Amino acid sequence: MKKLFLHINNYLLLALLATVALVQPGCKKDSSPSTGTPVITSVRNYVAHPGDSLLTSVGTGQWVVISGKNLKGALQINFDGVKGSFNDAWFSDTSAIVLIPAVIAFPTVPAKQLNTIQYVTTHGQTTFSFSIVPPAPTISGISNEDANPGDSVKINGFNFFFIKSVTYAGVNITDYTGSNDGTSISLAVPASVTQTGGIVSVTTKSGSVSTLYNVSDFSTGVLNNYDNVNNFSWGSGTSNSSSAYPGNNGYYGLLNGTAVPANDDSWWNYGRSINLNAATWVPTANMSDPISDYALKFEINVNVPWAAGSINVIKDYSFNTYMAVYRPWKKASGATVPFTTNGWQTVVIPLTSFRTNNGTGVQPSSLNDLLGSGSGSLNMLFNNDSPTVIPNYEIAVDNIRIIKISN
Repeated sequence: MKKLFLHINNYLLLALLATVALVQPGCKKDSSPSTGTPVITSVRNYVAHPGDSLLTSVGTGQWVVISGKNLKGALQINFDGVKGSFNDAWFSDTSAIVLIPAVIAFPTVPAKQLNTIQYVTTHGQTTFSFSIVPPAPTISGISNEDANPGDSVKINGFNFFFIKSVTYAGVNITDYTGSNDGTSISLAVPASVTQTGGIVSVTTKSGSVSTLYNVSDFSTGVLNNYDNVNNFSWGSGTSNSSSAYPGNNGYYGLLNGTAVPANDDSWWNYGRSINLNAATWVPTANMSDPISDYALKFEINVNVPWAAGSINVIKDYSFNTYMAVYRPWKKASGATVPFTTNGWQTVVIPLTSFRTNNGTGVQPSSLNDLLGSGSGSLNMLFNNDSPTVIPNYEIAVDNIRIIKISN
């Protein structure tokens, strides 16, 4: 995944730099070599005029234009000691466009490197003092949104530096551990959480962020949890064994099978589907909301390595409209990595991930396009869409829900 993002960022960088070279005389490609020691005079915001103003500070993951002289021949541009991304081929002698690293582990940066831009070229280097600050924190997800009290969970995101407070399910947390790179906070679910749960929030010196949705919430948007909201109709087995899958919340579904033939889509065979009775996916009053505001979520637990086959999700057995395909063993790079979980884990499938043509075509244009009235059955079907036999698989599934994730 990191390689994919780097690949995308490199192309984005080239495109942006090419655009600047065409439209900004100050950034026009200059083939004449620089010979003197580089000098930095200012840092500007990288946006179209008049927003390209001088900056007095920058945050991570931000595009900037460094102004000065002798800037050609750049080998390395470091922000607080961490390499930025650039392509010197498109630099002029007086202007350089750079992407500041998305992650800078501020608490671990040596004092002499804090608030510095180090510019290294083939003909010299310079260090420029400049304020580099962590942006406000962001939350990308929770490792297990429906974990039991006492269970370990992670709040995942960015810029969890200089933390001032953390709440989980609305409960203030004092015992937590932040990762060095600021991308996660580890904690134990407090004993005082209730079945209605609450939000997760993180406050740092740079700002605050809260989830729109609740964690430890077993009712809001829930289509099926096999317990107090039970719309299960037929298909898979069910269990409440905590020895097989510790940390469970009551009953859960079990997708399982053995010797599944290659290229076999007979999902109706015993154990290979979870079929729910009709329920409300999105309330009628919210059907005009953007489809990007909602996601399908559920918890899974996988002990047997999963390396082939997919869970296909459809509505009302509608195979010829929209489908979401979940195969976590297949990476964006195309690599196959057998998938297991360390306990229960929350899966998030944005409703925009539903596509035509068996999950490979176009996404729905609206909630109405995908859901019609907003209610219906949900079907999770395990198919072997690979050219090899699957000897055996077992996937525990619980707490199937549609949640509003943004607004």
